[in-house]
Amino acid sequence: MEENNENLDDNLEENELDASKIIQVDVIEDMYKDYFLDYASYVILERAIPTAQDGLKPVQRRILHSMFLMNDGRFHKVANVIGQTMQYHPHGDTAIGDALVHIGQKDLMIDCQGNWGDVRTGDRAAASRYIEARLSKFALDIAFNPKTTNFQLSYDGRKKEPIMLPMKFPLLLAQGVEGIAVGLSTKILPHNFVELIKASINLLKGKKVQIFPDFHTGGLADFSSYNGGKRGGKVRVRSMINIIDKRHLTVTEIPYGTTTTGIIDSIIKANNKNKIKIKKVVDNTAAEVEILIELPAGASPEMTMDALYAFTDCEVSISPNACTINEDTPIFTTVEDLLQICTDRTQLLLEWELKIRKQELEDKWHQSSLEKIFIENKIYQAIEECESWEEVLTAINEGLKPFTKGLMREVVEDDLIRLTEIKIKRISKYNKFKADEILQSIEEELKVVAHHLVHIVEYTIDYYKNLLEKYGKGRERKTEITNFGTINAASVVVNNAKLYINREEGFMGYGLKKDELISECSDIDDVIVFYKDGSYKVVRIADKVFIGKNPRHVAIWKKGDKRMIYNMVYADLTKGVNYSKRFNVSAITRDKKYPVASKIEKSKLLHFSANPNGEAEIISVLLTHSCSAKKKEFEYDFADLAVKGRSSRGNTITKYPIRKIKVTQQGTSTLGAIKIWYDDTTGRINSSAYGKYVGAFGDGDKIIALYQDGSYELTNYELSNRFDPKAIIGLKKWNENMVVSSIHYDGERKSTYVKRFKVETNSLNQKFNFLPNEYVSTKLLFGSLHPNPIVEYKVRAGRSKSIDGELKLSDFIDIKGWKSLGNKLSDSKLISVKAVHKEIEPSEEEEEKAKNKTKKEETSEGYIQDMLF
Repeated sequence: MEENNENLDDNLEENELDASKIIQVDVIEDMYKDYFLDYASYVILERAIPTAQDGLKPVQRRILHSMFLMNDGRFHKVANVIGQTMQYHPHGDTAIGDALVHIGQKDLMIDCQGNWGDVRTGDRAAASRYIEARLSKFALDIAFNPKTTNFQLSYDGRKKEPIMLPMKFPLLLAQGVEGIAVGLSTKILPHNFVELIKASINLLKGKKVQIFPDFHTGGLADFSSYNGGKRGGKVRVRSMINIIDKRHLTVTEIPYGTTTTGIIDSIIKANNKNKIKIKKVVDNTAAEVEILIELPAGASPEMTMDALYAFTDCEVSISPNACTINEDTPIFTTVEDLLQICTDRTQLLLEWELKIRKQELEDKWHQSSLEKIFIENKIYQAIEECESWEEVLTAINEGLKPFTKGLMREVVEDDLIRLTEIKIKRISKYNKFKADEILQSIEEELKVVAHHLVHIVEYTIDYYKNLLEKYGKGRERKTEITNFGTINAASVVVNNAKLYINREEGFMGYGLKKDELISECSDIDDVIVFYKDGSYKVVRIADKVFIGKNPRHVAIWKKGDKRMIYNMVYADLTKGVNYSKRFNVSAITRDKKYPVASKIEKSKLLHFSANPNGEAEIISVLLTHSCSAKKKEFEYDFADLAVKGRSSRGNTITKYPIRKIKVTQQGTSTLGAIKIWYDDTTGRINSSAYGKYVGAFGDGDKIIALYQDGSYELTNYELSNRFDPKAIIGLKKWNENMVVSSIHYDGERKSTYVKRFKVETNSLNQKFNFLPNEYVSTKLLFGSLHPNPIVEYKVRAGRSKSIDGELKLSDFIDIKGWKSLGNKLSDSKLISVKAVHKEIEPSEEEEEKAKNKTKKEETSEGYIQDMLF
């Protein structure tokens, strides 16, 4: 019995120990959860995420507060600023120094002196003991007012720091911010100073606004997917690349977040991978960005430009994430909503300042009025016989009572004490008229303040307008807003490899250099393979890929190419029927094998051809001698067969067995001309119906481009061609009867001339200047590819007078040579010249009609494909 009791006691002790362990584990888990949440909250609120109202992280706010306390108008060593800030910020001098340099590089809140680094090149700032800083006048105007600032104790309780600066400007949107916290991040892109102020004014007027980022590094940006800066949005930013000549490109502006060193490294890397071909890259960056790219002989500058965007950091994608702290809570919002918060905050602060000023003026008026009553009515004489302090205050109070009816508030003891402190010298020199003037000026200012309080919205608008006038100069938009076309990497990559095939073993790739050469290729191409049964698949190119033995056709495949048409005749071995079909393969799942047609289980390919421009051949079909067909041989024209989907069965060509098929005549394209459009935002031509319609192009057709510098150029219609939208006047399909019309100022003869001419040159991709001389002042004033342009112009007639005129150029001058001077229009330079009519883009139907016109009709009635730029 005793043993059983002892065992029971032991079990109880063990259970108690196990329970205590479980309790301890639960306590530790809860403690870790609390600690983690505390740490996460601290990092989010006190380090990484800015406040929506003043747009600052705590370290930035403490830096600016320290600089405000130090402010004496002179520059301070940054090391000294860091030391002062350490009284408020507990995270060390390195964190403070980096944050201070970051603010200074924004060129908004801090005036910098010395080497503060360069965000364009990635150069770091000099040591803090060498560089200097002070608050800018703009910062002093918008960010500081102790009267409207709430303070809290610093981390060690020795100092007071602002909870939030009274920021009267959307600083968060102007500077931008990045931060990573525990489970949270923010990335707000910088916006334009002038546009933010104008947008705030529009918000106060009740209008809807939309704002887009503006980067100090300039460049081009596509904000079509910006999504208000919310999570999930995207911004594409490109370098500004200019074509100097056929052998040189220059990068003059770089994408936000990149450096010239990083861009050069990415260009060299792409060149080493044979994505692009360059000869040399030189960084000439000084006051302005300049990266000079030298191309090898034969390289296309337009194709190289597209390849730079596709394979290097000349184009980057940025994902914004507008996350801020609002009332101690992280919020995800749009930049427009953030601007609304900042605008409302500005209005609230201005109203608060007006109320404080009103209270100050009322106190000042009250004290001045009491002083006036006290001195003018000689109440001070009543205190001469008083024997105690209480009697003095009582005597003054009783003396004031008959005159206090018009005061703004009651007289309190502090007012009485203040009157006793007036010196005899002031009483003896008291000037009644001057006192009345002071009171009147206070009353007038009170009326102004009261008016502003009633019309606080208008007052806030005037405040923003004053900021714009004082600080807006030189802060115009630097990043050009545009829409980017999608660059197909496969179409711009340099052919850096060759495709080989070993048919017997069934391998293909660019590593089989001893086998059969198929074509040149790039290492990112896809390859389409057709087999003897008519099935096919697309595979990614590689060094060596198994595709199957003895394939029927192997070639580079271009996604989306609808002009590549495959003609085939195949036999359905199950039913014994022969089919013909024409189809394209513009989209397909890679590495998936597709049958010759749907629901065809067993087949055999009898004839096959791949036609890059939809050509349709004529074939001769020979049937077996033993078949019952009366006609054992007949011709078949693929031009009579419509192009259908790749899974279609096709048309029945014969139910009898085929012995042989041979091509009797190579065909021509059945797809018609390629319709081309011009996108004047990206400068590209395309066949996707995006932009302005140029025309339908076939073999031998050309494009003519007319430029603002007084030159023209003939090019082919390859979709890789690019035209500078800023330099171009007109772009259209060229024909030999086309007339170019121009008005130019001759710098040598100091006169204005009109000329009309036909293009007499045949060279492609070469600019020809049709202006008469190379004087600097010679300038093209008007250019058109319209057959009969009419213009309105103004010419100066004296110092302050001008004469208006209208001119039909075809009536003024006949067609002459392209090097001719032309006919004189004026002895001086025209003030202005513009086309009277708007030249309408041709529709596709109109162009088809134009094809049927004779050359005589085109000359007399005007070419239908006119386009005005």
